[in-house]
Amino acid sequence: MASTYSCKHCGTNLNLRSFYAFPPDFYFEAGNKGSVSFSAVDAAKLRFEKEDKIKPFFETLNYWGIQRKRTKMICNSCAHLLGYIYDDGPPLTDTPGQFHMGPSQETIR
Repeated sequence: MASTYSCKHCGTNLNLRSFYAFPPDFYFEAGNKGSVSFSAVDAAKLRFEKEDKIKPFFETLNYWGIQRKRTKMICNSCAHLLGYIYDDGPPLTDTPGQFHMGPSQETIR
């Protein structure tokens, strides 16, 4: 049975497929933090904004850094922040990704 994922703020169906959801116990370097992570999303339902901050961050004991590059995922209908795309997911393509660390994961909160 497929799940329906929608924006908590306005209720718009985000057209996310359970098939692309990572298992709840799948480990990511930045931590899962009770979120649902997808390997693919419907770009027609979301707006993407790049974020590049030079500021120390600490996610877990082993995941920290000085510069954070991530992409905000925003609902097209109400402009509510839904989550982020990080460059710490498992390889999804044959491309090397940022700093040759692999491509991204999508995280919906």
